[in-house]
Amino acid sequence: MTNRKSQAALEFIMTYGWAILVVLVAIGALAYFGVLSPERFLPSRCTLQSGIACLDHKATATTLTIYVKNSLGYDLTVDAVKADQCPALGSQGTLSNGGAATYNFITCTNSGSKYSGNVNISYTNIDTQVTHVNQGQVTTRIE
Repeated sequence: MTNRKSQAALEFIMTYGWAILVVLVAIGALAYFGVLSPERFLPSRCTLQSGIACLDHKATATTLTIYVKNSLGYDLTVDAVKADQCPALGSQGTLSNGGAATYNFITCTNSGSKYSGNVNISYTNIDTQVTHVNQGQVTTRIE
């Protein structure tokens, strides 16, 4: 009598074991082919510290472009703009209060399908001549 109960229990465990194994193999295959990659589900973002807003951004295989707006309440002189130690073209100049600017970084993108890097904007307050650094991050898909 105990043999029959043991056999039924073993068959029950084996059936569920095979079902669990099939599910694990399916999840492994999806992860291997990148279907479950978290990078596909993360949104694109461009964030800077308060006062200078990142309005838009775009990354291609060779360039990174960011659009920023001065919301500090005063005019400033942009001293340098860098993305992962790569300087922006024509980044120096005056940025008036409420004004916007475009910064282009050539050959500063990551390889792969996503760009993720730090952006630093060094600027000087025109009224007080005090220098500041605004740090942020850009994460986006390479188009």
